[in-house]
Amino acid sequence: MKRALVLFTRDLRVRDQPALAAAVRDAEEIVPAFVLDSQLLQGSCGAPNRLAFLLDSLRDLDSSLQARGASLQVRHGDVVHEALALAEKWGATAIYMSADHTPYARAREQQLRRACAEARVELQTHTGINVIAPGVLTPGGGDHYRVFTPYWRVWRRAALPPPVHAPRRIPTPKGLHAAALPTLAQLTARACSPNLLPGGETAARRQLQRWLHSQAQRYEQLHDDLAGDATSKLSAHLHFGCLSAAAVLVQSGESFARQLCWRDFHQQVLAARPDLPHADYRPRGDRWRSDADALETWKAGLTGYPIVDAGMRQLADEGFMHNRARLVVASFLTKTLYLDWRAGAAHFAQLLIDADVANNVGNWQWVAGTGNDTRPNRVLNPLRQAQRFDRNGDYVRRHVPELAAVPGADVHQPWLLEQRRGSALDYPPPLVDHVAAAARLRGRRGAGSAG
Repeated sequence: MKRALVLFTRDLRVRDQPALAAAVRDAEEIVPAFVLDSQLLQGSCGAPNRLAFLLDSLRDLDSSLQARGASLQVRHGDVVHEALALAEKWGATAIYMSADHTPYARAREQQLRRACAEARVELQTHTGINVIAPGVLTPGGGDHYRVFTPYWRVWRRAALPPPVHAPRRIPTPKGLHAAALPTLAQLTARACSPNLLPGGETAARRQLQRWLHSQAQRYEQLHDDLAGDATSKLSAHLHFGCLSAAAVLVQSGESFARQLCWRDFHQQVLAARPDLPHADYRPRGDRWRSDADALETWKAGLTGYPIVDAGMRQLADEGFMHNRARLVVASFLTKTLYLDWRAGAAHFAQLLIDADVANNVGNWQWVAGTGNDTRPNRVLNPLRQAQRFDRNGDYVRRHVPELAAVPGADVHQPWLLEQRRGSALDYPPPLVDHVAAAARLRGRRGAGSAG
């Protein structure tokens, strides 16, 4: 009798789960398992927001497995050691898992592969995290695509396998019982943000259907509207694999397909350049300023630029930030304050529930001008961005309560309102003069563009 261990990682679902489907097809009995990686829990991945979302997702996964006759075995420790221990305990002769492509995940898979070979356990990896895995699409004469548009063209034409159905029943060995999941307090002493989205495949499918039936058809027109809050809010579900990116692609329109393509694009860049989280992809000779006070002011959402502060306050409150706001706050940190993108990426990694390594550092480097942007010196003017994407100031008022009583577009320049009224608001003045700061950046790097 063949028994297989299905090792879940960032693929916490039962629908369109190729590793699970293959194991159910090949083996007579299945042991579903997840290991809380002690090494990741000690680092930035132990951020409380992501941990809370992860625990939600694991509880929901266990519920889905139990509905199919199985239960999730949860261990805490070294993934390689715990996976082999479970395989030995249950007599599993094969381990099925989804391939991941971060430097850490690839190193972990190599260790697991060596350990499986020594233990005479088969290891199968399947595409379950990307739409198209790194290395499948490569340009002529190169190992990866360095510019998004050519990658998008070939990615959109690539043939995809049909989504696989969730198993109706998952046979398991006798004596396999559900394992209790730890609480957030048992994993970290830090509290999570107060208004996190719930995690798990059930919540993800509900959010997907809500978005598809309300705003998906107008995504191109609405996705940059800060006040409209019309983004899909699927990013965390995609990061943890509560939804299959390939299955979402089938249901969503062309504009959203580009967002899914960006995920794969950054993944293939990271796979080719594993130093991306720490080193500039395209060095520009930057000598970033060191200003701890300015960095903390930016983190706290007290820069005096309401559109920037609204984004940072949303991040602290929800563990999420609107994508347009992410561009604005990142440009402000790197181009206006001229502070190192790594500091911004680290802060996002601590708070964002969707802080995928490839997307997080890829996007930060893109905005900083050290990454894959073909216009590396562009500077986003926070006032122009506010006027374009929060025309009436509703996004700012939603997240900056000190300015909730300021009407209309006046909320974007409260310092002018103070001059007209002759009285001060309970809100800080601008930390820097953006126009002067942008001019200094252009002097450092040469001519650029502003938006």
